[in-house]
Amino acid sequence: MTDLLELAGVSRVYASRRGLIGRAVAVRAVDDVSLRLAAGRTLGIVGESGCGKSTTGRLALGLERPDQGIVRFEGEPMPAPGSPVWRRLRARMQLVYQDPLGAMDRRLTIATQIEEPLVIHDIGNAAERRDRVAALLRDVGLRPDHAARHPHELSGGQRQRAVLARALATDPALLVCDEPVSALDVSIQAQVVNMLTDLQQARGIAMLFISHDLKVVRQVSHEVAVMYLGRTVEQGDPEAIFADPVHPYSRALVSAIPVPGARRRERIVLTGDPPNPADRPKGCAFHPRCPVAVAACRVETPALQTLPDGREVACHLAPGTIRKAA
Repeated sequence: MTDLLELAGVSRVYASRRGLIGRAVAVRAVDDVSLRLAAGRTLGIVGESGCGKSTTGRLALGLERPDQGIVRFEGEPMPAPGSPVWRRLRARMQLVYQDPLGAMDRRLTIATQIEEPLVIHDIGNAAERRDRVAALLRDVGLRPDHAARHPHELSGGQRQRAVLARALATDPALLVCDEPVSALDVSIQAQVVNMLTDLQQARGIAMLFISHDLKVVRQVSHEVAVMYLGRTVEQGDPEAIFADPVHPYSRALVSAIPVPGARRRERIVLTGDPPNPADRPKGCAFHPRCPVAVAACRVETPALQTLPDGREVACHLAPGTIRKAA
């Protein structure tokens, strides 16, 4: 299966200053992350706030340049942000935001905002764009009269549908969905997630689905990557990860998922907060919070290793691992 999107050994480092006159320190928001995504597939990225999920999404879209590694889209290196080639490429990939009200201009009608990408990329004439907007409204479950409304006149679920219609206007090959349903009620979440899945199947869109909600990620994803402090700690088939997580951090996340009608599983409660990215622990970044850490975890950073079932795990204690080739 050909990759639509590839991140190979990608890192993103920001400069941060300690205190008002303190020295500058490097913050590795994303650290040596490699991901692949094929057309029509969904890769879910999960982890706590600050683990690098959103930065990974921005790197995938070319909104930021990696300090190390390379991002490829449709087999070609991602061009520099703002370049003419990048601007043309942006029609092929779109971002769905977490906060639909903040993502929209409250002064403009919904129709105007859905049409805007078509105008920017010079797609169609005025009549064709009007027809395209009407079709997009139908596709996302909005009525024709919603076109003349302003964002504040819609419910939260309707606004997210409008944001999705705008993202679909240019017929993209890739959607990066950054916490797209976290601001919605649970019942509305299910409707939007089902709609995303239906649209993906109908259009063959690839999705990078970023969320802290593991239930939603399990429902929509063909593959899952678990991130901790900028690094991938476990990646592979979602059913395998959710049924039998290997990395201690993955086990803690999965143990917190409620299972209706099932006997309550033992909850793994992690102590402490994630470390400061500007002051990463030596060795495995998770070891200060890990309930099973050993001496090696404190001195050696574990590399991603491949399990017999095809999963990749970065843990010294992972059973039956096969060291990944350099």
